[in-house]
Amino acid sequence: MGPLGFAGAQPNLRDTFVGWVERSEAQHRPHDLLWGLTPDALPAHAPLWAHQVAQAGLPVVVRRAVPEPGRIPVGLRGATRAERLAAWLAPTAVVQQRGPENLRITTGCRDLPVFDTLARVQTLLDDLNLPWGPTGAAGYELASGWPALHAGSDLDLLIRCTAPLPRDQARALLASLQGQALCRLDILLETPLGGVALADWAGDAPRVLLKTAAGPQLVSDPWPEARAA
Repeated sequence: MGPLGFAGAQPNLRDTFVGWVERSEAQHRPHDLLWGLTPDALPAHAPLWAHQVAQAGLPVVVRRAVPEPGRIPVGLRGATRAERLAAWLAPTAVVQQRGPENLRITTGCRDLPVFDTLARVQTLLDDLNLPWGPTGAAGYELASGWPALHAGSDLDLLIRCTAPLPRDQARALLASLQGQALCRLDILLETPLGGVALADWAGDAPRVLLKTAAGPQLVSDPWPEARAA
């Protein structure tokens, strides 16, 4: 067992493959999981739990931030919601990368509402013909084998949506997914400009919150460039 009370954190996944959005080593997108962070790369103020995470070889998640030359913005997660730490990782240190669309239910998953829900909504999401996958605690547990979930956890999902999604279709999609859910859903539409919550886009507000590398912005259209093309 490792210092956090779990087995060594080698990726416990199906055969690794490189997806359509992961063909370039330089492409490190928000919510991707990266392996390779070592304790010496942590900030000087890093707490003990962060050193334990790095020593255990657990992945870090790419966070949404303005990129800097030679540094990937990443975040570490500990055993509680309060244990989160921003850090930077050199691209040359990355030994493996997994995107959310690479992660699916396996036979070894724990019996939890989140995983039951993921199994129930998989066909609906596959039918979109868009890249999608679990993020947050569900994605982290699937990727690392570390027990990040509990019985009351939400299921975080990401859908890569490069083309505009009409709001009436967003409403129908959200209703269909919620009809299958056994837990709360938090679904992010990842557009070329950033991420917008499906629940927001399915609502009636004229403007929605778009999460970008430069910070959150209120926009009326998350896909302006696609519509102008």
